[in-house]
Amino acid sequence: MTEEELIKKFESENITLSPLYKRAAAYIIDEIVITFFIFFAFSDVLQTADAQNNEALFMAVQYLAPYIILMKIIYQAFFVWMYGATVGKIAMKIRIISIIDGQKPTMLFSFVRANTRIISEAIFFIGFLWALQNFKKQTWEDITARTLVINA
Repeated sequence: MTEEELIKKFESENITLSPLYKRAAAYIIDEIVITFFIFFAFSDVLQTADAQNNEALFMAVQYLAPYIILMKIIYQAFFVWMYGATVGKIAMKIRIISIIDGQKPTMLFSFVRANTRIISEAIFFIGFLWALQNFKKQTWEDITARTLVINA
């Protein structure tokens, strides 16, 4: 599907791009969901890290960091691939579509999107800020995965 065909489809089906405030709210909801997963999965490690003992807390964070990143990638990739939206996006009534065919992204593009999202977060959320100046409101992960976020 060409970009012109996609635009015509949007117009005929009254599809609109999601406003950035909905995407921000979805992001916050997703971070809360992931935080609950992390506390549930790693409660034993977190309980051993005493908040008064900075060294133990630092070691726990170092130990958990790769797992947190992996959980975030799996969460994002799985939900985008299976449902075209994460829990936060479902709650905010927005979804992700592929620019290629107007459908939910493939597993490969969902995985690329999730990884690019992690990189964007690590670089002071600059990939998210990119959407402020982008006509299609695309973040870095949208550009790399060739997706758009629309109102559901």
